[in-house]
Amino acid sequence: MAERRAYLDHNASAPLLASARAAMLAALDVDANPSSVHAEGRAARKVVEAARRSVAGLVGAQPGHIVFTSGATEAATTLLTPDWQMGRGAVRMSRLYVAASDHPCLLSGGRFGKDQVHVLPVGSDGLLDLDALRAALASHERSEGLPLVAVHTANNETGVIQPVAKIARLVGEAGGVLVLDSVQAVGRVPVDISCGDYLIVSSHKVGGPKGAGAIVAKSDLMMPMPLVRGGGQEKGHRAGTENLAAIAGFGAAAAEAAQRLGDMNAVRARRDRIEDMILRLMPGAMIFGKDAERLPNTTFFALPGIKAETAQIAFDLAGVAVSAGSACSSGKVGPSHVLKAMGFGDDAGALRVSIGHSTSDEELQLFADALAAIVGRHEQRTKAA
Repeated sequence: MAERRAYLDHNASAPLLASARAAMLAALDVDANPSSVHAEGRAARKVVEAARRSVAGLVGAQPGHIVFTSGATEAATTLLTPDWQMGRGAVRMSRLYVAASDHPCLLSGGRFGKDQVHVLPVGSDGLLDLDALRAALASHERSEGLPLVAVHTANNETGVIQPVAKIARLVGEAGGVLVLDSVQAVGRVPVDISCGDYLIVSSHKVGGPKGAGAIVAKSDLMMPMPLVRGGGQEKGHRAGTENLAAIAGFGAAAAEAAQRLGDMNAVRARRDRIEDMILRLMPGAMIFGKDAERLPNTTFFALPGIKAETAQIAFDLAGVAVSAGSACSSGKVGPSHVLKAMGFGDDAGALRVSIGHSTSDEELQLFADALAAIVGRHEQRTKAA
């Protein structure tokens, strides 16, 4: 294992921010239950509500419309349900529409049956086929219930940003409900709740601790039936004593992410340097989604003749942490369902480099050196064959 390491896998989990760590440590000294009414309980509640305001501020929402969860997967499973409630009345979602390149937590369908999930195609650029969405919504049988559309704001592998304003308009015209998985987009590009009815956000993607996430609602007039039931925490939308330290860290990270959104041009410049390195060392390399609007921190690329999993191991041995797609598949390395959805074949694979504000020039040089060695070995083997 190399002595020096470069961590270039921020989309899997961003490094914990110092501000988040400090907030967590301070919260650990608050012993009381946030639901208790005594002074100690009120002190704990103050921590939760401060974090709620910070998360709301990051996405332009009302603090009262934030529901804390254990993470984005729980938030998604809560929202992806046929059973909703408006006041005391029941609301039925009869069908779920997702994009073929969505994260597995959306593609799994949540609490919908498999026969209730309609998968929409994406183009070779990774963008949702809006004509397919329009046609699907037009044929939706409203007498059975409302259509629920759930798509990612930005793809976790390619970084491609979806045309969420156009998607929202189509869904609104059809009388449907739009859930946006904004896990990768929040903190990297401006995200506002006005673009969707509900957002899914995650703490550890913005430099907070793992194990915290949130549902963000444009309005709390209509909410999904709870996934976790029990006490009345989170206004009854998610039972269970709040994870005070994780929520405090989430709030601190969200506040810092909001402040640093204007600094993403520097991250984009480093991302562009990485892509220049790749194309200079291997001109035939393919950068997926390059012609679409993308997150400023993400590069998803394939090296001709080199398997993604082989290159990933070589990078790791050279001290560079990159991924071969999503980190949410139990550590599996293999073909990318995102690339398959984009039409690149069942066996297509690629490497993802994802960076952040803390990525240094030294880390970029480690990446360049490792890539040069990988390409050099490949060229030697090709000549010898």
